[in-house]
Amino acid sequence: MAVTGAFFVAGGCWSVFRRDMKSAIGGMRMNPISVSTRPLTASSEQAVAPVVEEKGGKKISKRFVDVDVSEVERPSLQDYFEQSKDFIRSDGGPPRWFSPLECGTRLENSPLLLFLPGIDGVGLGLMMHHHRLGRIFDIWCLHIPVMDRTPFAELVKLVERTVQSENYHSPDKPIYLVGESLGGCLALAVAARNPDIDLALILANPATSFGKSPLQPIIPLMDVMPDQLNLGVPYMLSLMTGDPLGMVMATAEKGFSPQQTIGELLQVLGALSAYFSELMVKVTGSFRYFASRNLPLEAEDAFLSFCICKFTSPCCESRNIDTFQGGKDQFISSQEEERLCHALPNCKIRKFANNGHFLFLEDGIDLVTVIKGVCFYRRAKCHDYVSDYIPLVPSEVRQEIEKHRWINIAASPVMFSTMEDGKIVRGLAGIPSEGPVLFVGYHMLLGLEVAPMILEFLAERNILLRGIAHPMIFKRSRSGSLPDLSSFDSYRVFGAVPVSGSNFYKLMSSKSYILLYPGGIREALHRKDEEYKLFWPESSEFIRMAARFGAKIVPFGVVGEDDIGEVVIDYDDLMKIPYFRDQIRDLTNQSVILRTESSGDVANQDVHLPGVLPKVPGRFYYFFGKPIETEGRKHELRDKEKAHELYLHAKSEVESCLAYLKEKRKGDPYRDLLPRLLYQATHGFTKEVPTFDI
Repeated sequence: MAVTGAFFVAGGCWSVFRRDMKSAIGGMRMNPISVSTRPLTASSEQAVAPVVEEKGGKKISKRFVDVDVSEVERPSLQDYFEQSKDFIRSDGGPPRWFSPLECGTRLENSPLLLFLPGIDGVGLGLMMHHHRLGRIFDIWCLHIPVMDRTPFAELVKLVERTVQSENYHSPDKPIYLVGESLGGCLALAVAARNPDIDLALILANPATSFGKSPLQPIIPLMDVMPDQLNLGVPYMLSLMTGDPLGMVMATAEKGFSPQQTIGELLQVLGALSAYFSELMVKVTGSFRYFASRNLPLEAEDAFLSFCICKFTSPCCESRNIDTFQGGKDQFISSQEEERLCHALPNCKIRKFANNGHFLFLEDGIDLVTVIKGVCFYRRAKCHDYVSDYIPLVPSEVRQEIEKHRWINIAASPVMFSTMEDGKIVRGLAGIPSEGPVLFVGYHMLLGLEVAPMILEFLAERNILLRGIAHPMIFKRSRSGSLPDLSSFDSYRVFGAVPVSGSNFYKLMSSKSYILLYPGGIREALHRKDEEYKLFWPESSEFIRMAARFGAKIVPFGVVGEDDIGEVVIDYDDLMKIPYFRDQIRDLTNQSVILRTESSGDVANQDVHLPGVLPKVPGRFYYFFGKPIETEGRKHELRDKEKAHELYLHAKSEVESCLAYLKEKRKGDPYRDLLPRLLYQATHGFTKEVPTFDI
């Protein structure tokens, strides 16, 4: 059975061609090839293994942050306009595929990505994403010449032949169809006709409801109005972009000085003005063509065909549909994403409230990051949370730092670690330099300590902690009132994996730095007067796995949440009220229930939100104890009693870390918020705030 996925982003017989064409930033290749010929556009490299490079005198491990990607400046809207001029010029040829040269080298065994353009047909809609996408995909973009009048059904056949040919050559790899607007209809039609091929669909504002578009009334006027006087084009563009000026401003504002921002803004506006006349010809011709070909009916037929196919083919039924929807896109019905989600199986939606129809051309959207956030990238039949993980890039780290800036200011985290000789030092110098390393510790109230810790490890040691997380962050048993899965995208971007023995094994075998909370949500959602109390299971769940790989176990404690808030209404209080009791049971049934074989407090994995009374923020303190060695103890720790002894030792070390911090923080003159703010105001907010003497 083929496992086909799709991703809805809310916001005749021809040959396939590539033609050598120089561009403003790298160029395109469009040389004639047969549809059955494998493209040879880029070499492959293994980019998953740890590689240490020297950059500016500092060693950086590419295993955790892919630094190379940030070295290539992202193309601007002006670059898109300049390249589009070359593509708009008619050459009388048929639709064809081209591969962007700027994609460069890619991961070994990367899947094929076919980009199906929208109403313009140029095929450059992913231009701002080519460099990052090209590291994980073999990209082919469909170009439909401006004067081409190929019927919709024939375009479907063209894409279908390419899909079938590539599937024949690589039957074990998925083929990604990225459809923008009208290209989304093409993708759905091809998927409906090929239910046995492993297809992954990414649909950006698909035009499946084009018949309800506000553009419909002006299409008859375009047929009788000369191109030079066609006043409908600005209206069409406003519907597509939602906020054209905002789109240009977002492109121009990239952290430059006001003078640089204004200069780039004027350049972009100048390019837009120079491009406008050619854009009018292309868009007007495209709308006339599609209207005369009954595109609304074709688009609706593509949608209905896929819906019918899902009931007749078990392969189609298993397909996941992920969608992007622009919140300011008036070109497509505002309710289209709900219709697609309701009609298509396993549909995931990502909404971008401030974006229009051309999502991929707007700043603030990184397609690779979104794909990572929904765990949509795979190189085989199923997604592997470890081998298919895509390394972080600096922009993703910066975005997360900005998101959690408030907690860093309010809590001013301070971290301590233990060297091999037992000496306690401020910072993370005592953390082992080589994996696998397993961090086990206490889960604070609501898990507020996780983000500052992960970001500090990246900032100071360039180490990515791969968290073993609750399955409700990745999937739900059924829909309900739990937070939308999109609210947990950043967890998945930063490498979290659902808790399971197989994922734990894979992380260990890849020498990862693994973050594990044995107490789980029982600790994170603790009751009143249970601060800093461990709720670990009786069985030694992780010891023998760590010993199998000779992993170092680092126990750690975190204190500070009792200075942030106080639990005033806990689980026991809520369960006494019928309304909240029913709500807790409903929330728990929506998620995957863990530790069903356990007993006692640790078995209580009910999902709820305690009532917390906020306080004036205190300070977060982290203490990482001396690493516990398991190297060479594999056979010894196969004995359950020996393993349990080490398990209890690790637990007692965590409790010792907590006790150490609770005592030592009493001597911190900057424990309270006001002294810290005064220190930062006088020394600068980037200055490290002092703490207690070690």
